[in-house]
Amino acid sequence: MSQHHARAAGILCRDASFRLYLDRRARAKFNADVPDGTHSDQDASEWIRRACDVTSRAELDTNPQAAATFRLIQNRFNRWKARGRRQ
Repeated sequence: MSQHHARAAGILCRDASFRLYLDRRARAKFNADVPDGTHSDQDASEWIRRACDVTSRAELDTNPQAAATFRLIQNRFNRWKARGRRQ
């Protein structure tokens, strides 16, 4: 079974809603002074790599632990979107 997490991560990083999620997450979780629109697609990519403990998004397709972490990120983001971005 082929995994396409690296591709999904690339798409997610270009999603303005995901970058907004990161802005709001930084405020809610870390009380950071981060206005909406702060995270760029490059910032989002770096954030995913750090969170998944990989040096390249390509590793998401071959590293089971990194893939599981990425799926968790996707799930949390999707729940946030479903709640109407109220965080």
